[in-house]
Amino acid sequence: MMRALWTAGSGMTAQQLNVDVISNNLSNVNTTAYKKERLEFKDMLYDTLNRAYILDGEGRPVNLQVGYGTVPMATLKNFQSGSFEKTDNPLDLAIDGDGFFTVLGPRGDIVYTRDGSFKLSVTENGNMLTTSDGYPVLDESGAEIILDIDVSKLNISSDGEMSYTDENGVVVPLGQKIGLVKFPNRNGLESVGSNFYASTSASGEAVPDEELGKKSNIRQYFLESSNVQVVEEMVKLIVAQRAYEINSKAIQSADEMLGIANNLKR
Repeated sequence: MMRALWTAGSGMTAQQLNVDVISNNLSNVNTTAYKKERLEFKDMLYDTLNRAYILDGEGRPVNLQVGYGTVPMATLKNFQSGSFEKTDNPLDLAIDGDGFFTVLGPRGDIVYTRDGSFKLSVTENGNMLTTSDGYPVLDESGAEIILDIDVSKLNISSDGEMSYTDENGVVVPLGQKIGLVKFPNRNGLESVGSNFYASTSASGEAVPDEELGKKSNIRQYFLESSNVQVVEEMVKLIVAQRAYEINSKAIQSADEMLGIANNLKR
């Protein structure tokens, strides 16, 4: 009975964490470029009561084993692209592909994002391209991007080259290119909040976009929406709730059976 209590308890703990992950997905359904997560489970250790064996044509063909429940092992992000929503803002950029924008983070470290809802921040060096939180967006060489132009005339090509159209209708290159990078294992990236990811030893170092896999393209005047499907997450939430209730019922039943055993009289 004590094994049943432990096993059902592990199931309840795992499903509570599963509900937390699903709830986070649902809360970010309108977050630009958010990538939904799913929780992965593995079964725990087993107690082998009788081991399978065959000796001289006789024996047990199967094991008698009892498990000790489940344990959450990982949260895996689904990096499938969300839909592209058209905007009227020349600073709104979406990535069509597996690339990431490069940003100078809050602690002076390099972080990465797919959220292209960029802004202009007035600095002593000029009008700087930044994230919504004011962190500088970097070009392919790791330099900050200064846009001392009328941004309504800004043109950004599919490969990130920036230019503007002057009063004579002439396209003038700005000499900077928005940096896009990829990772050998993007599932190894660490989410650090504010739509940012940090590289880890598991993700590998960032490499220029064109050096790994199919080249990504930038789409100006578009934003990538979250890839969360509300109906799918609601179904998962119901399943997790039912699994939690079943494990709770198992604990209640095991407790009642222990009570009956304790009350037996010789």
